[in-house]
Amino acid sequence: MKIMIKYRLLIAMLAATGAVVISMFLIMQWSIGHGFLAYVNTMEKDRLERLAQVLERAYQANGNWEFARSDEAWFRLVAASRESSDLDRAERGERRMQPPPPFPNFSGHSRPPRFQYRFEGRVLLLDAQKAKLAGLPSVQEAVQLHKITISGRIVGYVGLRPRQHLTDTYQLLFVKQQKLTMGLVAVVMFLVSAAISLPLAHRLVLPIKRLAASMHRLASGEYGTRVPVGPEDELGQLARDFNTLALSLENNERARRRWVADVSHELRTPLAILRGEIEAIQDGVRQAGPESMRSLHGEVMHLSRLVDDLYQISLYDIGALTYRKEKIELKEVLEDALSSLGQEFMQKGISLSIELPRADGCTVFADPDRLHQLFSNLLDNSLKYTDAGGQLSVKLHCGQNLAQVEFADSAPGVAPDQLERLFDRLYRVESSRNRAKGGAGLGLAICKNIVEAHEGTIDALPSPHGGVLIRVELPLTGSRT
Repeated sequence: MKIMIKYRLLIAMLAATGAVVISMFLIMQWSIGHGFLAYVNTMEKDRLERLAQVLERAYQANGNWEFARSDEAWFRLVAASRESSDLDRAERGERRMQPPPPFPNFSGHSRPPRFQYRFEGRVLLLDAQKAKLAGLPSVQEAVQLHKITISGRIVGYVGLRPRQHLTDTYQLLFVKQQKLTMGLVAVVMFLVSAAISLPLAHRLVLPIKRLAASMHRLASGEYGTRVPVGPEDELGQLARDFNTLALSLENNERARRRWVADVSHELRTPLAILRGEIEAIQDGVRQAGPESMRSLHGEVMHLSRLVDDLYQISLYDIGALTYRKEKIELKEVLEDALSSLGQEFMQKGISLSIELPRADGCTVFADPDRLHQLFSNLLDNSLKYTDAGGQLSVKLHCGQNLAQVEFADSAPGVAPDQLERLFDRLYRVESSRNRAKGGAGLGLAICKNIVEAHEGTIDALPSPHGGVLIRVELPLTGSRT
C-alpha cells in the first residue's frame, strides 16, 4: 500500500509524541507513587520523634519500662503521639492519661491482617541493650531507631519499620486519582499533538509537492518551469538548485536547437551549390570544363572542412579526442605554425610582427600536433578576417607559471558585447566575419577545446590595432602539480 509522504511524516511525528507522552506518563506514575510513599514515611518519622518524647516523659514519671510491657499501655502511649495535644496529656504521666478507645487483644493470632502495615503495627520499643520491650515486629532488620535519653543517658530505643508500599485507603485513593489525572493529561497532550501535527505535516510537505510537480513538468520537456524560492533552509536551497537546473536545461535545449539549425544551414548551403552546379552541367547550361570543376571542388572542400570540424567537436564532446602529451618548447611549435602560413600573409599584404623570447624556456606538457592545430587555426582566422594591407602582431611571453601567446590583428574589429561569443559553435559576426570568408564558425570553438584540454585559458579582447586580440595562456611544466 502506497502511503503519501504527508501521512508518513504525520505518523512519525505522532510516534515521537506518543513515545514522549508514554515515557512521561510512566515516569510521573512512578514518581507520584514513590514520592507520596516517601512523604508518608517522612510524616511517620516525625511521629516517631513525638513518640520518643512521650516515652521519655513516661519513663521519667515511672523510673523504668515496666509500665510499657502491657499491650494496653503500649498502644495508649503510641496513640498519644498521634497529635501534639497528646503530648501535653503525656506530661502528667501514664496514670493521668485519659483512656483511649479499647484496643483489641494482639497477644494471640487474632490481629487484623492489615494492622501490621499501620504505624502501630510497625513500631517497637527496645531497652538500652536493644532488647525488645513492646511492639509487634518480630524482626529488627531495616528498622529506623531513635534514641531515648534521660539526662544524657540512653535508656532505650524506639524503632519504626518504614513503609514499603501504601496501604491506607485514603492514601491509595489519592494516588489513584493523581494517576488517573496524569493519564487524562497524557491523552489530551496526544490529541493536541495530533491536531497540531496534521496541518504542520501538510505545511512541511507542500513545498516538496510543488517541487515534485515541477520536476514532473521539467522531465516532460517544459524547461521554462520554475518554483518559488522559500525561506533560507534546505527546501529553499533545493528550490534554488531546481531553478538553476531548469535554467541550464533550458539553455542547453536552446543551444541544441540552434546547433541543429546552424549545422543544417551550413550543410545545406554547399550541397545546394553543388546540386545547382551539377544540374546546370546536366542541362547543358554550363560546360563541364576546368572552371566548373574548380567551383565544384571548392564547395566539396568547404563541405569536407565543415564535416571534419563537426567530427572533431563531437569527439571532444564525448571525450574521445586523443592527446599525446609530452614536454615540448612552445616557441618551436609557434615558429612552425608561422612559417607554414607566412607566405599567405605576404600575398595578402598583411605585415607580421613577431616577438619571441631569444632563449628557450617555455616548456609545456602538451600535444605538439594539437598546439600546431591551435596556432594554425588562430593564424588562419586572422588571415581570413583581416583586411588587406593590415597587420598582425604575435607575442610569446613566458612568466613564472604561465606561457602567454597573443595574436592581435587589425580591422575589422568586433563589438565588445560579441567578443565572448566568438568561441561559441557556429557563431559568426555577420558584418565582417561571415561565411563568404570561408568559415563555418567552428574554428575558434575547436581552439577553445584544445586550450581547455591543456588546462589553459583563451580569451578574445579588443586589439590595439583595431581588430581582435586572442590571448592564450598555458601552464608551464614547472607549475604543474
